[in-house]
Amino acid sequence: MQMWIQILLKTASLFFLTLVLVRLMGKRSMARITPFSFVSYIVIAAFAALMSVNIITNLAFGFISMGVWIFLVIALEYLSIKSKWIHDLVNGRETVLIKKGKIMEENLMQSRLTGEELLRELRSKNAFNLADVEFAVMEATGEVNVFLKADKKPVTPHDLGQKVAPAAEPQTVIIDGNVINEALASLSLNREWLELQLKNQGVSLDNVFLGQANSSGELYLDLFDDFIELPKPKVKEMLYANLEKAQAGLAMYSLETEDRNAKAMYSRNAKRLRELMKKLEPYLLR
Repeated sequence: MQMWIQILLKTASLFFLTLVLVRLMGKRSMARITPFSFVSYIVIAAFAALMSVNIITNLAFGFISMGVWIFLVIALEYLSIKSKWIHDLVNGRETVLIKKGKIMEENLMQSRLTGEELLRELRSKNAFNLADVEFAVMEATGEVNVFLKADKKPVTPHDLGQKVAPAAEPQTVIIDGNVINEALASLSLNREWLELQLKNQGVSLDNVFLGQANSSGELYLDLFDDFIELPKPKVKEMLYANLEKAQAGLAMYSLETEDRNAKAMYSRNAKRLRELMKKLEPYLLR
């Protein structure tokens, strides 16, 4: 067999083997892996590359070396889950950079960070003013997390004592003109509902690049034709408007009718509907 065919077959085999081995090592975000995990990936890639181009001529020895490295990595990760001491030994510990608003210069030096680099990391977390930072810590991955002072944190509805509708994860129901039935089913929706929404907006399915639906029944569409302007979904606002219309109608009937029983019935139901609207307002209008 010619050399180039051997290299081609060997490279393809090692490619899929490396893919399996990396998956066995677990999912990692490259932006948040520890230095040890990064080195492990590099070593595995180096083994695969050296065996592919016949620099490591004895494949058995190459596979043994790669297997030992993978086994040790997986074993250490398992032991790290069981032991905090091993976890800190392998991955390192977090380092406090700012405590009670004061920069810890010794810890900054240990982390090999300059003042400018610290300020840059703070800016990446939207903390542009050092005086606003109460606490900052560098994780084992090198990422800096920031905790702002109590009077500098963004105000939330909880801080204001307001109720808001719980936000569920939106589902992508259309990709490149293709309907994702599983995503629709997870929202208790069906294809007929989707087709009705598209019809109401005057959009054909083959013109939809991306479509997302949420638990409120609102559908967001991104079209291939960027010149078409679509109205923003206002399902909750329309529902509240219909309730307002119904309440106003009941109140008007109670004023216009001369029948005492009917007047009392209309007035009572208008009051109940108004109380219901007050309860639903945080969920439909915020």
